[in-house]
Amino acid sequence: MGFTRILFLTLLFVCAADVQCQNVKIFNVKKYGAIPGGKTENSKGFLEAWKNACQWKGKAVVLVPAGTYLLDSVKFEGECKGYMIFKLKGNVMAVSKLKDIDRWITFKYVNGFTLAGRGTFDGQGHKSLRFEFIKNGNLQNIRSINSQNAHVSIFASSNLNISNIKLSAPQDSPNTDGIKISSSEEIRITHTTISTGDDCVAILNGSKKTHISQVSCGPGHGISVGSMGGNTVINNKDIVVGLTVKNSTFTNTSNGLRIKTWASPYQGLASGFTYEDIIMNNVENPIIIDQQYCPNSPCNAKSASRIQIRDITFSNIRGTSRSKAAVTLSCSSVVPCKNIVLKDIKLVYTGNGGPASSICSNVHGYSYGPQNPPSCFRSA
Repeated sequence: MGFTRILFLTLLFVCAADVQCQNVKIFNVKKYGAIPGGKTENSKGFLEAWKNACQWKGKAVVLVPAGTYLLDSVKFEGECKGYMIFKLKGNVMAVSKLKDIDRWITFKYVNGFTLAGRGTFDGQGHKSLRFEFIKNGNLQNIRSINSQNAHVSIFASSNLNISNIKLSAPQDSPNTDGIKISSSEEIRITHTTISTGDDCVAILNGSKKTHISQVSCGPGHGISVGSMGGNTVINNKDIVVGLTVKNSTFTNTSNGLRIKTWASPYQGLASGFTYEDIIMNNVENPIIIDQQYCPNSPCNAKSASRIQIRDITFSNIRGTSRSKAAVTLSCSSVVPCKNIVLKDIKLVYTGNGGPASSICSNVHGYSYGPQNPPSCFRSA
């Protein structure tokens, strides 16, 4: 029995009790001219399959079967008439020179969408997957390799579930984030492995209600909020509210849990974050708030950040630190950090020169339970 028929019967079985998904149709990219083998550029066949699927009044499956498909810059756009599924069973590889150097594969304006399968997106040194204005979506079981800047970028989207994906780029790949989120709400990431050259997850301006759990991060720069107050500012304000990171592991990363803001005149707010049940394995800067973030010189050392950081809890953070300062809370002299809570912190320094320490400035907070390194705060 052919794979397409098996997939069709499987979908019918899953959807049997769902009136909205009984009307399923498969749009195989090969039937629209796509040729596997990694030598023929296939954007025309992929886009034609998407166009026809988007007009289907039911569940439409754009199927990429086994094989390697060479692809130039493509944009899969809605609005579509039914629920869209992009099923990747094969591998998709970017051409060496894209028509649009700023993006490779974009999904845009789709309400009700799933990208799934066990195939691989190979960015060949280009920016890989971008999701814009996606509502009620799922990204699951796929792999992304050799991306530049970001494997997955999410912008102006809501209610998106990301699970069981694997993102990998060389440790020395410059400024390559795993997942980059901005201007989006209710993004959930779970059971995901990220190895890259920059942030495993970067949460940027306009992000609300982000939930991250059971993520393996490393190598990379950890899970970062920001940078804030820099070139991502909208209407002179930079806001990130509502973040949970839990049950995750960091291994050989240059940072663990990081909030970073520029010392700039832009105002903003970072608030309502909970980090809990986190394991650090040989991590530099396991817990760090840096409100003098400046990756490129020159910087104005006399300037101070206007981003207010408040209501942040670090709970049950344990493991080993490569840096003696295992906890660094370096906040703004203009808007000091407020209500920072340290609970059950157990971080052991693995280097020479004594036990782990904490560094704090311009921060108000409380500590509960065991504190290693010793907390800068009074015990509550």
